[in-house]
Amino acid sequence: MTANGEWHRLHPLSPLVGGGRGTIAIAIVLAPSLVDGKRPGDLPWQLGAVAVLTALGFVSWLVTRWRIDEDDLRIETGVLRRQSLRYPLAQLQAVDIVRPGLARLMGVAELRLRMGGASGGSARLAYLRELEVEPLRERLLALAAGARHDELPAEPEPAAEERVLATVSTGQLVASILISDVGILAEAVFASSVLVAVVSPAAAAGALSGGAAWIVSVGTLVWRRFNQEYRLTLAEDDAGLHLRSGLVALTAETIRPGRIQAVRMVEPLLWRRLGWCRLEVDLAGRQRRKGEGQAQRGQLRAVLPVGRRKVADEVLDRLLPGRPAELSRPPRRARWKTPLRYRMLAAGRTRTCVATRSGRLRRVTCWVPLEKAQSFRWVQGPLQRPLGLATVHVDTAGRGVRAALRDRDAAEAGAEITELPELARAERRSRRSS
Repeated sequence: MTANGEWHRLHPLSPLVGGGRGTIAIAIVLAPSLVDGKRPGDLPWQLGAVAVLTALGFVSWLVTRWRIDEDDLRIETGVLRRQSLRYPLAQLQAVDIVRPGLARLMGVAELRLRMGGASGGSARLAYLRELEVEPLRERLLALAAGARHDELPAEPEPAAEERVLATVSTGQLVASILISDVGILAEAVFASSVLVAVVSPAAAAGALSGGAAWIVSVGTLVWRRFNQEYRLTLAEDDAGLHLRSGLVALTAETIRPGRIQAVRMVEPLLWRRLGWCRLEVDLAGRQRRKGEGQAQRGQLRAVLPVGRRKVADEVLDRLLPGRPAELSRPPRRARWKTPLRYRMLAAGRTRTCVATRSGRLRRVTCWVPLEKAQSFRWVQGPLQRPLGLATVHVDTAGRGVRAALRDRDAAEAGAEITELPELARAERRSRRSS
């Protein structure tokens, strides 16, 4: 077990795994020459480049160390420019365990802490032995929850029993990708390539070479989405929400209780015909940091990549037990301002949660717990003033969900901008007292 205050180093194989694709690419380039026994003139230069990269990676590993310092995780790194980074565990939003394909082969994993606060950010321990990451994650979660070091057991306790909330089947995931925006784009690129090859075989080679970048980019997007969301399982216990997914690169994420800033449901037009939807959550702090992979590029985390509305409602009941049951439309005069999307505009609230809905082709419903609201804005544009309409915006520490009660009656919007801050303060006081 990791002791408080002791310095630790990352796994010695971290430089090799951290190189990832670069390491594999170099191996592919060198393999034919080494297998055939040939010694081309540029082979010494290639070997020299490998040696330099290996040396730089080793130096980076040598000057990097970490420790748990009371209620902080401290990481020191850098050669010419030394950095000592402190991450307060009280601001911990979520903990991820990431196992890329190369890391799985070498028996290591990355532990990534997502922080809240003004700066957000992530603390990365890449890489540790697989046997170390689970106990370390449990220890960090316990410290973040307020436990003291002397209260933690010397050996990790058996994991608490989890309650599975939702799972995603492979067939449903594949079908959802095929009829999503990314999937339709991939199908269009493939169909156009086939059409060119049939109509003008002589021009097919030139067309394919010219569009190779598009083909590779679209194929990569489809693969990454499938790889990230493959067999996703959402479960919960006392430590929070647990998400596990991945085909080649495995990801296990724990979101601490009460750290979700907002929830969003997305229902594309083709999905609605099948009764499918997608659930995403927003966390405080910036999600994209140096060294993170494509899976962490976006602001939101999909807790249900695709599922039936009934399953989504069950998950929402666990995430937002006090959400509004019904949403109401704006006044009919709002048609003059937004004639195309009027039918999809709706909003509602309870004493603990605000909900909004908009979007004609891609319907989006957002829920914001009032305890997470950071500010409220009353806005009345030039088209809204003569119609007696106004919009109330609810801002959170997360940056991926924008909840706005659009084009409401001006009197209603005025009442909301007065009542919502009071309800938010009352909800925060209630949470702190409990």
